[in-house]
Amino acid sequence: MDFSSKKIRKDFIKFFEDKEHKFVRSAPVMPIDDPTLLFTNAGMNQFKDIFLGKTIPDHKRAVNSQKCIRVSGKHNDLEEVGVDHYHHTFFEMLGNWSFGDYYKKDAIIWSWELFTDIWKLDKNRLWVTVYKDDDEAEELWKENTDIDPSRVLKFGDKDNFWEMGEVGPCGPCSEIHYFIGDINDQDSKGVNKDADYRELWNLVFMQYNRKSDGSLEELEFKHVDTGLGLERIVATLNKIDDHYQTDLFIKIIDEVINISGKKYAYKDGVPHRVIADHLRMISFSLSDGIMPSNEGQGYVVRRVLRRAARFGRVLGIENEFIYKLVEKLIEVLGEAYPELIDKKIHIQKVIKSEEESFGRTLDKGLKLFEEICTKNDSLIKGEDVFKLYDTYGFPVDLTELLAHEKNMKVEKNKFKELMQNQKDLGRQHNRFKAEDSELSWNALNKCDSTSLFEGYKKEELNAKIILFRNIDSEKSEIILDKTPFYAESGGQVGDVGRLENSNFSFIVENTYKVGQNICHYGYVEKGDIADQKNNKVKAKINAENRNKIKLNHTATHLLHKSLKNILGEHVQQAGSLVEANRLRFDLTHYQKISKEEIEKIELSVNTIIRNNVKLDITLKDFDIAKKEGAEALFGEKYDDEVRVVDVVGFSKELCGGTHVKRTGDIGAFKIIQESSLASGIRRIEAITGESAFNYLNKNDKIINELKLNLQCKSNELVEKITFLQKAVKKSHDIQQELNILKAESKIENLFSKKNNIDGIQVIFDKLSIELNPQLLADIVRNKLSSKGIALISVEAEKSQLLCVVTKDICNAINAGEIIKKIASSFGLGGGGAKHFAITTFNNKKILNDSMKIGKDIIIQKCKDYDN
Repeated sequence: MDFSSKKIRKDFIKFFEDKEHKFVRSAPVMPIDDPTLLFTNAGMNQFKDIFLGKTIPDHKRAVNSQKCIRVSGKHNDLEEVGVDHYHHTFFEMLGNWSFGDYYKKDAIIWSWELFTDIWKLDKNRLWVTVYKDDDEAEELWKENTDIDPSRVLKFGDKDNFWEMGEVGPCGPCSEIHYFIGDINDQDSKGVNKDADYRELWNLVFMQYNRKSDGSLEELEFKHVDTGLGLERIVATLNKIDDHYQTDLFIKIIDEVINISGKKYAYKDGVPHRVIADHLRMISFSLSDGIMPSNEGQGYVVRRVLRRAARFGRVLGIENEFIYKLVEKLIEVLGEAYPELIDKKIHIQKVIKSEEESFGRTLDKGLKLFEEICTKNDSLIKGEDVFKLYDTYGFPVDLTELLAHEKNMKVEKNKFKELMQNQKDLGRQHNRFKAEDSELSWNALNKCDSTSLFEGYKKEELNAKIILFRNIDSEKSEIILDKTPFYAESGGQVGDVGRLENSNFSFIVENTYKVGQNICHYGYVEKGDIADQKNNKVKAKINAENRNKIKLNHTATHLLHKSLKNILGEHVQQAGSLVEANRLRFDLTHYQKISKEEIEKIELSVNTIIRNNVKLDITLKDFDIAKKEGAEALFGEKYDDEVRVVDVVGFSKELCGGTHVKRTGDIGAFKIIQESSLASGIRRIEAITGESAFNYLNKNDKIINELKLNLQCKSNELVEKITFLQKAVKKSHDIQQELNILKAESKIENLFSKKNNIDGIQVIFDKLSIELNPQLLADIVRNKLSSKGIALISVEAEKSQLLCVVTKDICNAINAGEIIKKIASSFGLGGGGAKHFAITTFNNKKILNDSMKIGKDIIIQKCKDYDN
């Protein structure tokens, strides 16, 4: 290839760096602090707060290559992937941005320069579109570039007006298209209609804010936001129609061919393209901390993975294979995205585990699918789609794929209804989310920057309230010009404390970020927030609470490293919670952590604590910190300058949280629980410091009480308890044998009172005995032998009514139906098998009444029985 993807990516970034653009690393595909997005789907996502005016940029110009995923919502390419040669679930978006700096003219000139001067694209194949009312952009193209004026076309809202959503920043856009067909067949009518006119680059001119009433207002600053799909430009520059034949995919596809033995032409290449595309989406999701699950982002990753596995079967690949392709992916993209290299083992293990899990259920699910198809002509019902999903893990699109192969459709609306019913709708967040509210902020004092955090060195300081808003009659939010309060981040909870002066006090119950501002959430204890104009407040954290959090946060770092050392490098953090009373750490691991491993982990952490190792906390350039071995954690977005927490000689992580000065400050570390959170994810809960000592003292007290009661030493407790357990079991067995003998004796008396109704032996009586009902029923049925029914009331700890029917007549006289009918007479439930059924009553009188009703039912059943 004349133009490698690596060269094109580097060309683009260098071109704009030379024009004073700052290179910004790709944000994770899992959006940080943006609940409106399932995945990062555009280069502008990480700059959203700048466009909304919530964040002041530290640079006016930016350039990057952003990892993007589009598999849900408005931008959903999943169904097209593999069918054609250019749709993807994962792609790279090259982009350049101006934040209130240059505008349309420079954006247009530079895009034309890069395309025609640097990359030498044929000007006779390029077309440009602008918004129908954007005369300015049209003139700029004609006056500042040498494009043929007839190739600048105007289109309406659908094609050339870009909007972030129903409300928010928006503006006209200009798109650059490239014709890939016969150069003599071009016609302006084909632009935005014919696939031969390939849209390459979109230049968005953000100059408006769309209000909730639909009207547009001018933004204070005008921005430029551009997006150029890497896959498209690589194919275009190399004169290739099929994206999957570029160097971004060809190594992966060649490996699929090698594993399957099926050439690219097999099934028109659809399986090869699906697998190659899906591998990228899955791997980048896993490298950024998304784990396969049954909801949210994790569900999408799981369904895409299973879709790829299903296409493996189409190629005749029966065993796990997708995980083997990760090596090839890293060869292609590892240099640009080193997180793939860092998380390689993790990615491979998760994919292999998911493939194994799906493989175990796929064949059973396919068998059920075939049975469903035989019962239906052209439509697979929503209930069946849900059963395939719920029982066999079939994503709905996999069922649709299988149905399509049989020319059948799927009842999706009913499936969605059943899915919704299964979800927990009662989940609530315990804090106020700014993005969920239309409440406006009240400005109290002027501040030229966002709130400054000074809490690493200070526990209290004097500050001014710059913004506030009342959430309801009790709760409010306050933003200060500076604060010692740590905002919830990286698993560490927000600080609590007080804001106060002589006439005002505010209790801070939580601290979190709104945009770049640090927000203090709580309630007014005295005074009025609005009266604090020009007044300073003392911002004071609860130091005792903060110190406990510090112990747990540093212990979390020690735990993370110990887990890697003892369980293996595949361990990755999959979530954490650091609060005053405990720490919680979720990790990727594929089996239960044994008792011996837990002991080794505890010993490792406590050894570092006893060694009283110093923490070296420094600010460093991100790339330098990574080269020095600092670990970047899942779900975190890092600035160019990062805070490195180095437990000297043991662990080194990028972390913005608060920590102790030396590990000895932690005192002690104790794991109190290890459990499974999801497939491939374990959860560890632990305590430190005073909490750990209290926990150990409490257990010690319990042991001392046991020693006193059992009259033995500590090292004899297990033996003593085991002996007592055996003795209790032996006693129970003897008691059971006595009860059986006693029951048999009493049942003998019952048989002396049996009746014969139309040739059927019938017993109506009561017993006072403690015996397992099933065992009692077996004794009665054995003595009845054949053609017999017994209705017995048992007065013991529970008042129960038993019905026993011998097996030779239970099809005609059903014990379960008899008990159900008796219980329903009292508005109760009951029932059982044909030969044995039971119901329980709390009231003795009802038990007696139930016997009378039961007698009448059974007598009638005997009379109706056909001998």
